[in-house]
This record gives sequence, structure tokens and C-alpha cells, in this order.
Amino acid sequence: MRALLDVILLALQLYVWLLIASAILSWLIAFNVVNTRNTVVSTIWDFLYRITEPVLRPIRNMLPYMGGIDISPLVLILLIFLIQRVIALYIYPYVF
Repeated sequence: MRALLDVILLALQLYVWLLIASAILSWLIAFNVVNTRNTVVSTIWDFLYRITEPVLRPIRNMLPYMGGIDISPLVLILLIFLIQRVIALYIYPYVF
């Protein structure tokens, strides 16, 4: 059971890094630092968008409009940290 919890914690940590990469790439695209016509950038952006958007969309729908500022990745990262803490402090110590 501990191995399963370790895999879940690792997957959550990996997803946090994917969220951060997606946010940074979206800023780079918005400020025209990178061009989406480049096939490598386009492929990376498509992958990050497809992996993060299904989770971020419901959070965006619940948050009020903030004038172009998207804090849904931050909210999701905080939720993931909460889940990680609950697993690490309350579930993991009691698994035999």
C-alpha cells in the first residue's frame, strides 16, 4: 500500500511541474518570446494544454472574472499541495 501512495505522491508532484511549465509557456507565447509556428513549441504547447486544461477548466468556471488574470493554476497547485499533505500526514503513517 505504501508503494501505491508513493506513486500517487510522485504523480501529483509531476503534475505540479507540468502546471508550472504550462503557465510559463503560456506567458512566453503571450509575450511573443516563442513562436507557436515552430513545430517543437507547438507540440509542447499542445501536450501541456491537453494534459492541464481538463482539470483547469472547471476551476476557471467556478472562479469569478478577474480581468484577464488566470489564477486557476495557482488554485490547483494549492489543492494538490493540500492532497499531498493529507496523504503524507494522515494516510501514509497508518498504512501497514
